[in-house]
Amino acid sequence: MKAREGSMAKINATRVLMGGLVAGAILNVLGYGAYALFLERKWSAAMAALGRTMQMSLGDILVMLVFYFVVGILAVWLYALIRPRCGPGPKTALFAGCGFWVLTGALPTVSWGFMRLFPVGLLVLDVLTYLVMLIVATLVGAWLYKEETA
Repeated sequence: MKAREGSMAKINATRVLMGGLVAGAILNVLGYGAYALFLERKWSAAMAALGRTMQMSLGDILVMLVFYFVVGILAVWLYALIRPRCGPGPKTALFAGCGFWVLTGALPTVSWGFMRLFPVGLLVLDVLTYLVMLIVATLVGAWLYKEETA
C-alpha cells in the first residue's frame, strides 16, 4: 500500500489558525449576507409566532462573530486531520466541510425539528445555507493550509 503524500507530516497549527481565520471571515460575510438577504424575514416571522423577537444586542452579534471564527478554525483543523488519510486538495476539503456540517448543522437542526418550534421549510433553508457557507469557507481555508514536514 502506497503512503499518501504528507502521511508523516505534522499538523501545522499556524496554518490551521491562518486558514481558519480566513474561513471564519468568509463564514461571517456569507452568514450576514444570507441573513440580510433572505433569512431575517423568515426567522423574524417564526420567532413572532412564538411571541419572541429577533432583536440582537451588540453582545449577541459579537458572540456570532467569534462563533464563526471558531467554526472556521475547527473546520480547517478537521481538514488537517483527515488530509494524511484522504490526500490534500479540494475533495478532502469538501469531505471536511460536509463532515463538520453534519456535526454542527444537520444533527442540531434535526433536534430542533423534533421540538416543532420552527417551520420545517425554514430549518431546511437555514441548514442548507449553512452547508454552502461551510463548504466555501472550508475550501478556501484548506487551500491556505500547508503541512509541516517531519
